[in-house]
Amino acid sequence: MKIKVGLIGFGRMGRFYLQEFQKNDRFEVAYICDPMESSRELAHKLSPESKIISESDPIFEDTEVQLVALCALANSRKGQIEKAVKAGKHIISEKPIADTVEREWDVVDLVDGYDKMTTVNLYLRNSWYHNTLRDFIKTGEIGELAILRICHMTPGLAPGEGHEYEGPAFHDCGMHYVDIARWYAGCEYKTWHAQGVNMWNYKDPWWIQCHGTFENGVVFDITQGFVYGQLAKDQIHNSYIDIIGTKGVCHMTHDFKTAHVSLHGVTRTEEIEKPFGGKNIDRLVELMGESIESGKRSPALPEMRDSAIASEYAWTFLEDAHKHELPSIGNLRELEQIRERRRHMKNGYGLLPHLTGDY
Repeated sequence: MKIKVGLIGFGRMGRFYLQEFQKNDRFEVAYICDPMESSRELAHKLSPESKIISESDPIFEDTEVQLVALCALANSRKGQIEKAVKAGKHIISEKPIADTVEREWDVVDLVDGYDKMTTVNLYLRNSWYHNTLRDFIKTGEIGELAILRICHMTPGLAPGEGHEYEGPAFHDCGMHYVDIARWYAGCEYKTWHAQGVNMWNYKDPWWIQCHGTFENGVVFDITQGFVYGQLAKDQIHNSYIDIIGTKGVCHMTHDFKTAHVSLHGVTRTEEIEKPFGGKNIDRLVELMGESIESGKRSPALPEMRDSAIASEYAWTFLEDAHKHELPSIGNLRELEQIRERRRHMKNGYGLLPHLTGDY
């Protein structure tokens, strides 16, 4: 018997989920819900066997639907999670799990002790490269973990282009890196200092660098911004993690197609290249499927609490940046040039989906 799924929200992420559910024999996408007519028309084309609806209540009312995947905007998630819990559904949520920190912690309290499977898409935890690096660290090959250096800079989403309730770049995207640093350190943040720049004179900093310490003494720096050559003729990005121990180091870079891992331990050196893996939704839905079928939650599934913590610290680091000098460099005319260029780009970083037959 296949696990029947109700997919709520059919924008960019909802389409990614549909693609992976369709590839996985464990699942049947019974419903796709989106209020936009154009999105529903696309859903009919991509999943003609699903019921395509504009309101989500039939999903929660259908007792045959076991799992809901919540891919609409963050301001809808708390209410949808409340309905899912009341209806006894398993839950996969996009991050953040609500539109404010207070509501996120309400969600955490709501699912505490809930007898169904719940998880959130903190996709870096499901990546082969981060798991390879962490496994290498656990062997002791680099000695004691001392320093985490994480950088993710791309052209990416421009200010005012699709963030809404998910917040500025350092929250919407950066909370993934706030989470993965905590995942490596294995404990909570202790101290921090953040510096930002209001690129193009936009009201929010679109580049932030934050450094500090964890409670166990591990030092971190996280750099994130969608400011990397927005109007360059040929766009590039800079994404890596450096992990420095008392005896050795390990490192990862990627080009969004291939990830390259370098392991430099005391007894072995290894270079590994594999496909990047994108958002790793295939891994997330497989772990959820295994958990539902076995009745035992996979420890690899991120918890709602992990998302709330990452979100709260991402907001905290943003607020800290506002406490320091926050230069404004560039002008709004340049920002409009960026937005106009991205409206017409066919290939680029973080482009908003066009309503075509493509995922």
